[in-house]
Amino acid sequence: MANSKSLETDVVIMGGGGAGIAAAIEAMDAGAKVIVVEKMAAPGGAAITSGGGCLIVGSPLQEKAGIKDSPDLAFDDWMKWGGPAADAVWARYYIEHTLHDLYHWAEDNGVKWVDLKFQEGNSVLRWTRAADSGHGLMTALIAAFRSRGGEILVNTKVIGVIRDGDRVTGITAEGDDGARIAISAKTVVATTGGFNSNLDMVLEAKPELKSGRVLEGSGYGANGDGHKLLRELGSYFTHMDHIWFYVYSTPDYRDPAGRRGLPFRLVPGYIWVNQQGRRFHNESLTGGNSGGPALMAQEPRHAWAIADRPMLANMTVVDPYYHVGEKIDRNRVEELLENSPYIKKADTLEDLAGKIGVDRQTFLDTVARYNDAFAKGLEKEPEFGKPLGASKTFDTPPYYAIQMFPLARKNFGGVKTDIRCRVLDKHFEAIRGLYAAGEIAGMAGGHINGKAGLEGTMLGPSIFSGRVAGGWAAQEAGFGEGFFGKANRG
Repeated sequence: MANSKSLETDVVIMGGGGAGIAAAIEAMDAGAKVIVVEKMAAPGGAAITSGGGCLIVGSPLQEKAGIKDSPDLAFDDWMKWGGPAADAVWARYYIEHTLHDLYHWAEDNGVKWVDLKFQEGNSVLRWTRAADSGHGLMTALIAAFRSRGGEILVNTKVIGVIRDGDRVTGITAEGDDGARIAISAKTVVATTGGFNSNLDMVLEAKPELKSGRVLEGSGYGANGDGHKLLRELGSYFTHMDHIWFYVYSTPDYRDPAGRRGLPFRLVPGYIWVNQQGRRFHNESLTGGNSGGPALMAQEPRHAWAIADRPMLANMTVVDPYYHVGEKIDRNRVEELLENSPYIKKADTLEDLAGKIGVDRQTFLDTVARYNDAFAKGLEKEPEFGKPLGASKTFDTPPYYAIQMFPLARKNFGGVKTDIRCRVLDKHFEAIRGLYAAGEIAGMAGGHINGKAGLEGTMLGPSIFSGRVAGGWAAQEAGFGEGFFGKANRG
């Protein structure tokens, strides 16, 4: 029988991603003893492989660029984009705290913010990227936690939550060697991430997608373990069908289960055609509120990304296998292009049409119309209005077709919490001793984004809600005064 041991702490945190590490730092700064339990071999979660962008309002980078932004403008954009399902209270709370309690706080913990990028739905540039993207951001925060003496148990899976009467009092976990660990704590924070790497849960939330192929696409550990544990405690989950789908994703041919997808980026010249051989969308709009629904509307529900050789020069694949640190491994990208059965290659467009099974003439006419826009010197192609500044004609073989399927990437619904991140039951009453933040809580509160996110509204609220949860969990454990922060009211 495997060994077992018992540990004691003030606050135990289930999950070492963006929300979990932020919660841990906040709780430690309040004076609490903290243990983070992470089931993967290293902390970082989905955040460490993300683009590293957070929606931040009124930042020094905006000021330097001459961008006039305000919490009111950002809030209006947020609610218009997310619709009635967006949590207005949590959205306002997050937006007004992004400058001091995310931007400057992260800087104080070693993060460097480096640039801004346009994202669909925003009136101004406010998607703010950390140096070395998610890898740089999380490496800095993890180092900040460890510099405080913080403890992270890796390769350790939470298998149960301990409850004494109406109060949560700790967790049970299991190491990769099978050893059981009981951790008693005054409060517990759930930051276990989403469930988009569990296709069964995705299809349970969206049964209408069972008729076609959908790919798993979140972090490798994001398989809904925490959701199950919190359900067993009577937690209330909301907006679970609000799943953010990426369009630019092809199956991972190395996955023996055939479920995992690989998002790919930096192919601005490509066009997308459906199985009828026709374009159906402005390919410069790739977001989950534009490209995703466009792909979902096709019959059958997939498409082909068409590119010639030069268009693939800077292609990146969002998966650790295709990176060395933050740098793309070009040899492995070439390996994908050459070996994936979902990627076809031909020396002529006519042959490519045959390999992907579309009507040749329809496909050739589609490409010809696109090429004609360049011949006429147009700034935008007339069919869907795609800007052509970053594109080129299809004229350099070999030609490629990358098959794309909808990829479940982020959960916009989750366990409902109050503004202190206390987990609520079906009566909307707090479960004593239990907090949740990040993607298990729909990034924050249960459904902060609503049906669509402005981008930077996943990672940013996850880190911020982690701070909120950590502060109040520490306060309930007897340390500090809770989280209030310093709001930016612009």
